[in-house]
Amino acid sequence: EHLKTYHSNMERRWVLSLHDPLLFPLVTLIIMDVFLQKMRIKKNRKVLVIEEAWKAIASPLMAEYIKFMYKTARKFWASVGVVTQEIQDIIGSEIVKEAIINNSDVVMLLDQSKFKERFDTIKTILGLTDVDCKKIFTINRLENKEGRSFFREVFIRRGTTSGVYGVEEPRECYMTYTTERAEKEALKLYKRELQCSHQEAIEAYCRDWNTSGIGKALPFAQKVNEAGCVLNLTTKITS
Repeated sequence: EHLKTYHSNMERRWVLSLHDPLLFPLVTLIIMDVFLQKMRIKKNRKVLVIEEAWKAIASPLMAEYIKFMYKTARKFWASVGVVTQEIQDIIGSEIVKEAIINNSDVVMLLDQSKFKERFDTIKTILGLTDVDCKKIFTINRLENKEGRSFFREVFIRRGTTSGVYGVEEPRECYMTYTTERAEKEALKLYKRELQCSHQEAIEAYCRDWNTSGIGKALPFAQKVNEAGCVLNLTTKITS
């Protein structure tokens, strides 16, 4: 029965965590087995995204697996991506450095201002041009926010084509993924008070946020936490 359930869910999205040090070796093997099976399903595009890649790369077993996937995935209409805060996490591993750098057709960079003084190393490793670098250092620096909803910018290079793009997500999407403690606590309050599902709590929370007239997420979350209850707004909050 377990095997049947396992195989019937192969086409669904899976999220597996490497946080628990005790379970790390087991979860590593599960990831390897699950994605290899998903990869061989002929229909649909398959994507393996490894968040906080340094944790995976630190394991020789997982590092070898990542190297194998980068060299193999495209043959099965699959893609592999790693997400990390420091390029050093990748280049520090001889096992995966060349595989990742040489087989990554798409590179995405967020604000790099804190690395400006030592960006030449990153430029060389990623094969960035002078034009690419000029674009990168405009991220979140231009006066282009007037009359627009809140957004962040990201540099994306695909092959030889690159640009800086504004990412403006729906508030419901933002509240699904936020890691800001105050915002998470405010959403938990809505879920607890309304005794509803996570999705319904997000919908109710965002309705009140939209009605409030408060532009940014954190000030609204602070307003909710100060009130200690669901706001149930019908008119905008005024100071």
